[in-house]
Amino acid sequence: MTGSEVPPSFRLAYVPGMTPTKWVRIWNERLAGVPLTLVAVTAAEAADALRHGAADAALLRLPVDRADLSAIPLYTETTVVVIPKDHVGAAVEELSVADLADEIVLHPLDDTLEWERPPGRPAFERPATTADAVELVAAGVGLLVVPQSLARLYHRKDLTYRPLTAPDEEPSAAGPESALSGPSVPGSRVALSWPEARTTDLVEEFIGIVRGRTVNSTRGPKKAPVAQEAAGRSTRGGGGAARGASAGGSKGGGTKSGGTKGGGPRSGARSGGAKGGARTGGGTGAGGGRSAKGAKSGGSTGGAKGSGKGTAKRGRPGRAS
Repeated sequence: MTGSEVPPSFRLAYVPGMTPTKWVRIWNERLAGVPLTLVAVTAAEAADALRHGAADAALLRLPVDRADLSAIPLYTETTVVVIPKDHVGAAVEELSVADLADEIVLHPLDDTLEWERPPGRPAFERPATTADAVELVAAGVGLLVVPQSLARLYHRKDLTYRPLTAPDEEPSAAGPESALSGPSVPGSRVALSWPEARTTDLVEEFIGIVRGRTVNSTRGPKKAPVAQEAAGRSTRGGGGAARGASAGGSKGGGTKSGGTKGGGPRSGARSGGAKGGARTGGGTGAGGGRSAKGAKSGGSTGGAKGSGKGTAKRGRPGRAS
């Protein structure tokens, strides 16, 4: 690596409530040579972090401006009401919009739910953040409607939460999340987003991870740049070792197994290859080239050379094999 080269890395921004732990773990298993850095941003900062190059991709809540950002919706969160534990609503399993009609419902400025008309009665002032609104709920000022992940993030011992449903809505067999997807109670849609002009191989790798693709999937890039480089080094090193093993095997095997020191002619023919066979044949010829079986064990070339050597030593014509 030269001084001008920068090692590859990946920066993932995430808004409050997101838990990318599972995806980060898979990334570290598949691309151990490419560090993934998490960048915490507010919901309002997420899009600008991508545009200004502070992150390569982001886990955020829709909507986003699709003019320059790409986005893949991942899932829709359950919408819940944050209430004090001593509130009357804590006695039931879920609350409806109608149950909040007479309640003060806080609507923070960073709210990500797209309401046609927020439920309940509005507070005198809008809290700046969801965290501020949670503190006001604990103080008994009002209630708060948020995505379930934010209710968990800002959990307090004196607060609890209940799923929120639309008026006159019956729970369906598909579960509470299907009921909450109606227009009266919007759900928070979570997405993976990135700058469209910077759809890099590493972005594609992370898309594959969040979509559940396996490491051998043909839909994404076969290997990340670092993985390709590592594979190349491994292949080059392995090839050299293979060539060395092959050369050493043919030479060493023939000498050791097929030579006069190795013993019988049959061993030379099977283990020594051409070179070993020649030496075995020589040994047989030195003994007189006694039989066709000996010539066959040394190989055709080895048998002929062996017979010749035997003739030279004994001073008489060698017998044909």
